[in-house]
Order: sequence, then C-alpha cells, then structure tokens
Amino acid sequence: MKWFRVTAVLAATSLLPVAGADAAVSAPSFKNYVALGDSYTAAPLVPPLDLANLGCLRSGGGNYPALAAPKLKVPKVTDVSCGGADTTHLKTAQATPTGFVPPQVDALTKQTDLVTIGLGANDFGLFADLLAVCPSLQKSDPDGAPCKKQFTAGGKDQLKENVAKTKTRLVEAVKTVKSRIAPKATIVLVGYPRIAPAKGNCPDLPLAKGDYAYLNMIETELNTAIQSAAKQGGAKYLDVFKPSEGHDVCAKEKAWLQGQEVDLMKAASFHPRAEEQTAVADLLVKLVSGSAQTLSAAEQESWRPVLNANSRRSAEQLAAPDSKQRIEHRLAQTPLFSRPAR
Repeated sequence: MKWFRVTAVLAATSLLPVAGADAAVSAPSFKNYVALGDSYTAAPLVPPLDLANLGCLRSGGGNYPALAAPKLKVPKVTDVSCGGADTTHLKTAQATPTGFVPPQVDALTKQTDLVTIGLGANDFGLFADLLAVCPSLQKSDPDGAPCKKQFTAGGKDQLKENVAKTKTRLVEAVKTVKSRIAPKATIVLVGYPRIAPAKGNCPDLPLAKGDYAYLNMIETELNTAIQSAAKQGGAKYLDVFKPSEGHDVCAKEKAWLQGQEVDLMKAASFHPRAEEQTAVADLLVKLVSGSAQTLSAAEQESWRPVLNANSRRSAEQLAAPDSKQRIEHRLAQTPLFSRPAR
C-alpha cells in the first residue's frame, strides 16, 4: 500500500455541508482533531481530488476525518494521513515523489484533544504480501491455497509473526502520541474493513480459492492486534471489519472497497471507496459519543447528496486533460503495493 503523504490543515467549517450532521448523536466537544494514518485513511482518489498535493493522493475532503469533523463540530482538523505510511512514519519523515514530508506526530500539540490512528497494514509489507504477492500465485494452484503455503512454509506463519510485531509497534505508537497531546485527549485506533468475502470468490479479488480464507484470517489477526494495542494503551478501538461485512471487494454494487482495477472516479485498487469512508465517519462519531456501533441503510443513504456533489467535483477536475495526466502520472510513479526494506 505504498502511497505517499503531504500535510494539510482543514477547517471543519470550510467543508461541504454533511448529510446527517444534525443527527441525534450527542458528540463530545473537541477543539483540535489530528488524523494520523495510511491510505485507508487518506483514501486515494475518493472524490473530490486534491490536485494541489499529489504526494499522498489523499482525498480532497471525502475521507473520514474530513467527513466526521462537521458532525463532531471540531473547529480545527489536521489530516496528515499518507498513503504508504507505516508506524515508523509517526516519528520519521516519509519520502514522496514530491519530496519528504514531516513525521506525522509533528502535527500533534498539547492542544490536540482527539487523535485517530489508522496504521498497521503497511508494516513489514503485510498488505503488499496479501494483495500483490498472493494474487500473483493464483495461477500456480487455482483451487488450492498457494499464498498460505508460501507464507507458512517451515511451520511458522510469517504474516502472523509480522502482525505480532506490528502490535508491539502500535503499543509504542500510542505511548508516543500520548506524550505529545492534551492529558485527557481521546485516542482512537481505527481498524481495517473486510477485504475478502466470508464465502465465495470473484475476479475483482484474484486469489486462489483457498487463499480467501487465509486473507480473512490474517486481516482478522491484524484487527485483533490493533484492538489489543488500543486496550493496552488506554485508547479506543474503532471496529470497521464487522460493519463492513457484506461490503467486501466482491460485493459488486454494495462494495465499499475498489477491486483490482483503479477507477479515477472512485478509488485506488483495493482501497476504500467513498461509501466506506462515510461509514467510518459515522462509526467514529458514534464511538466517541458512546453510541451503538451500528449503521442503518437510511444513515448510509443520507450521505448521497454529499457523495454526488463530490463526484461532480472530481468529474470536473478530470475533464481537464492536464489534471488527468497528472493523476495518472502520479499513480505510475510508485507501485501500488510495494514492500519496504526489511
């Protein structure tokens, strides 16, 4: 998931009016929200586009930090999420095609009273293994589980071991964040959505039949690790995996995630679409408000005016040939899923 990041500060009042913003959810009062994370927070290509800052391919206002801010009535929002980020980029600068960007924790201050952390999938190349390596093995044994076989050779599951190491990093990440923010600030660790269906398969997620279960198992391990790190660090955990059941890559018109083909009007390959980001925004607001973590069809549909408006903005942006070329060039600059140096 090697996308890259730039730093942006958004004023909640400058965002598009958000559907359901006056819903009966009693959100606590926050004044300074900082979003840390990778491309599942940055939401590459989710409308509208941010053509001024292409280092990260962060959505220009359609990702969950931007959508949740008006509902939370936060006057200051700083979103430094970056595609390709892992937990090391909390404290170290991250290289992008447009230059280095500062460590993400640099955005934190003693006035920060709400922090979301959406990291872990890029550590030790986890999603690169699952979503780049595993599909490449499909043809070697279409009815088997060649990906699982490769990563469990020798009697140990390499990916499970990497998840365990990622948990350790996340525990340290929470400590680092706590040391830089307001004493009673709220920290939320955000989990990852369901990528593969519980049953069945599809061309949009080209895995061998036995590897769908393996992907689900590893992703479950990752989310469990994130939840455990949150509990250990005294933070909250936002479960996205369970609410996204039935909205996996293979769910067709109900999918919250893009398949293997990039769609400049929707999302990058195997990344969240706008529908997933609105769901996470609602879930975040409910979590910090102490409400039940459920989503109704009506709540999801209430976002339609915002999604339609954002899509129109992206269409207008892409109608300019130079803008489309810049986006396509940026996509070609870095492999979608590349593994970090070990």
